[in-house]
Amino acid sequence: LIQSKHFPENMSYFQMGFKSVTVNVSDLAAMGATPLGFLLSIALPKDFEVDDFKQIIKGVLKACEYYGICLIGGDTNEASEIIISGTALGLCDNPLMKNTSEKGDLVVLTGKIGLAALGFNLENDNLYTKKALEPIAKIKEGINIKNSGGTSATDITDGLASELYEMKREDIGFMIYEDKLDISSEFKSLAAELNLNYLDLLLHVGEDFELVFTINKKNLHNLNFKYLVIGEVTDSKKVEIMLSDSTVRQISSRGYDHYVS
Repeated sequence: LIQSKHFPENMSYFQMGFKSVTVNVSDLAAMGATPLGFLLSIALPKDFEVDDFKQIIKGVLKACEYYGICLIGGDTNEASEIIISGTALGLCDNPLMKNTSEKGDLVVLTGKIGLAALGFNLENDNLYTKKALEPIAKIKEGINIKNSGGTSATDITDGLASELYEMKREDIGFMIYEDKLDISSEFKSLAAELNLNYLDLLLHVGEDFELVFTINKKNLHNLNFKYLVIGEVTDSKKVEIMLSDSTVRQISSRGYDHYVS
């Protein structure tokens, strides 16, 4: 995680530390793994304040406490800006993989997406900025998905579209329905005020760290958390979305090249 590319200007040092753990633990969540420990390598400017460094470490330790893991080692170095590299270790039998879904499976989200994308463009303390500055990895949900018969999964870091293309195979495709994405009128209104396309925020930004997964309909009852069924696996060999007006469009594969230029 590089300061100028991955950390918004209004993100505190504590939040930087917390996020550095979350983004790595989220990869474990996507495989249904149980976290065991965290390694932290950090490079800082020569004139970086000690108190600010302590805030980063407090964020790291608080995240480790939240996910029930220990900070077990790492390294420090010097750089022209903050660079944090984390490694989360975990264990899992038969981990969930990205591209192992089957035709007819449902496409499901662990929660709403696009909130962080909107939050990066807003100020003040609200639902959207909180999601952008304080993301949480879906560890319990990932384990439950694996144990409930989930057929594939990944975390949404670069946008739903990019992740679906990562999950796609030559013989399958995905159909997503706009009306099932649970887009609030407030979300659409705020996006319009910022001159942003609300579907672009949902499909092509990311940083929500929700999980997108596939599962056979008969196994939905095994899930023990609130989820959103947003589509199904098809044999179209395309990634498509049916808009609210019932028109179908193919979704671009582009992800988001982070939110800081």
